[in-house]
Amino acid sequence: MVDVGTYLYAVALGQDSPPSEGALGGLTGVAGGPVRVISHAGLVAYVSAVPLTEFGEEPLRRSLEDIDWLGETARAHHRVVEAVAAEAPTAPARLVTVYRGETQIRNLMEQRRDDFLEALSRIAGRQEWGVKVSATPSAAPPAEEPASQRSPGTAYLKKRQAGLRTREEAWRQAVVRAERIHDLLSSVAVASRRHRAQDPQLSGREGWMVLNGAYLVDEGRTEEFGQVVEELRGEGIDVELTGPWAPYSFTAPVETGEAEVRDDAP
Repeated sequence: MVDVGTYLYAVALGQDSPPSEGALGGLTGVAGGPVRVISHAGLVAYVSAVPLTEFGEEPLRRSLEDIDWLGETARAHHRVVEAVAAEAPTAPARLVTVYRGETQIRNLMEQRRDDFLEALSRIAGRQEWGVKVSATPSAAPPAEEPASQRSPGTAYLKKRQAGLRTREEAWRQAVVRAERIHDLLSSVAVASRRHRAQDPQLSGREGWMVLNGAYLVDEGRTEEFGQVVEELRGEGIDVELTGPWAPYSFTAPVETGEAEVRDDAP
């Protein structure tokens, strides 16, 4: 028989009696395995079995360098997390968190119970929304002196310097504006996080990404939050609203593992 590990997707509030198989709706996870639950200490862990020939420590190191494999695994992981988060406050596990068996996951829920309960209480009745702001720099340099008053070499240098000054000023203004936008959105949210700006080649956007923010918003204020985002559009910037998402950005204190097979709970 193939040695198997237990892949952890998320931990949510629950009862000591697990949901029925029908309640999971035939949900499948990483490697196509059916998702099941482990209930313990008033919490529910959502897991599935994965072959250690693929998810063991050594093969996993190789797999994580395969972009196609990583993308497929991430999509399956997030699909399960989103399904669980739609039903109850959920603390997602990090991608590719694998334990050797149920005992280790039960130990995790018992040892980190207070951390889980605190995080789940913080996100209950709230949703995570993402806002990305991109700005396109002005390409128009300041007015130049007449060409008759300068040599070709001097003209080139001045034009280059003027273009650099224009881009630097445009960047400075975009950053200042991004700070104001973040402050405004944060005033509507109960919590906020700023993530690293995405590379334009990955985001598919032109110009500079000056804000990649996540905002935890009370469900009763989501319409207000969306209206604020809509009012920010225009004037040389592009504002993208995404979500709602499972609260990945706001459950960091209960991260549960690394990309490895774990024999012991942290």
